[in-house]
Amino acid sequence: MIRRLKANIFPTIIALSALSVSASAAFYSVSGLSKLFAGASFEVIIMAGSLEVSKLVIASLLYQYWNTINKYLRTYLTVAAVILVIITSMGIYGFLSAAYQETYQKLSVQENQIEFLENKAKFYEDDVNRYDEELERISTNISTLSNAKATSIQVRDTSAVGGLRSTVSTAELRLAQSRINVEEENRKAVNEKRTVAADSLQSIKLDILALQNNADTVGELGPLQYL
Repeated sequence: MIRRLKANIFPTIIALSALSVSASAAFYSVSGLSKLFAGASFEVIIMAGSLEVSKLVIASLLYQYWNTINKYLRTYLTVAAVILVIITSMGIYGFLSAAYQETYQKLSVQENQIEFLENKAKFYEDDVNRYDEELERISTNISTLSNAKATSIQVRDTSAVGGLRSTVSTAELRLAQSRINVEEENRKAVNEKRTVAADSLQSIKLDILALQNNADTVGELGPLQYL
């Protein structure tokens, strides 16, 4: 009983496997051929479906009546089956090619977006570096002017020891303070510009990171990038 059960189960499994392979190949072949000839997709689906059925019928006929049919018909049917297998392969290739092109297009769009954002990021990064250099120059000028304010001059004074005394020129003091005020205003303006550029740079880098880690495309594009 058990042997008979096993003998029945194994052929059933083989038959189901063969049918599943044939059905999936037929489906993807018909779908692929319709994409290869998108201008007449409905007509191609009908034609490809009939070809798939014919292929299965011819294969079954050759298997069951190989020894009974004459060699000319057998040769013709064999050639026809091979041609139909090639057509099936073309359809599957068309299906896979269309899927590949769709995925590759996503990859190209993503790479172009990242490249564009990287160029913008480079622009703002150059701005930040330029503003940093300008702030450094302004700080140096303010330091120099602050030292100039404290520079004393020698004036003649008979009441002082040696007839000279040290003092600070009022005109120089006012001029230095005026220039310091101007430099402080410049530093404030440059700081505001730098803040805007730095914020824009950070925002763009976050956008790049979001594109590179997009959950909708990473799973699909990862294997493609690897290949």
